[in-house]
Amino acid sequence: MQDPNEDTEWNDILRDFGILPPKEEVKDEVEEMVLRLQKEAEVKPYEKMNLKQLKEAEDEFDEEDRKAVEMYSIPLCVLINRHLSLLATKFPETKFVKAIANSCIENYHDSCLPTLFVYENGEIKGKFIGIRECGGTYLTVEELEWKLAEVGALKTDLEENPKKEVVDMMTSSLRNASINDV
Repeated sequence: MQDPNEDTEWNDILRDFGILPPKEEVKDEVEEMVLRLQKEAEVKPYEKMNLKQLKEAEDEFDEEDRKAVEMYSIPLCVLINRHLSLLATKFPETKFVKAIANSCIENYHDSCLPTLFVYENGEIKGKFIGIRECGGTYLTVEELEWKLAEVGALKTDLEENPKKEVVDMMTSSLRNASINDV
């Protein structure tokens, strides 16, 4: 008997009549990867919507949904998202992109959140990983603006760092005492 997967007219006819099973398609790894990437790149329905449609869809997000989002959110991420939204309107020439960490980096640990990456022309110019590097739990929008300006993400009109440095009074008093003793 001949090979049922062989590409012949006769086998095609037999497949059309259901006598032979459908031909097994051999997929190579590259093709599978391309298909997976195409699926990942599919536009989500809300990304296709215009502003009016988004406003209509917004009504579907009720208080129960909001509580669920807050329960799974990291508080400082929520704070930074608010600040970035304000900065995005203030600096329209800068592109701000928000993503869920696990969708970008598999198994990204929550202890590294929030994380901010600053890119220019495909090159990383700055990164802030974790609560401390992002500015702490009392971060203000002006402090975040200053941090982003320092790495070149935006051009600020702030003249000085709005975060006041904490002065270690004990160390400075010891220094002053040792200077006066000399």
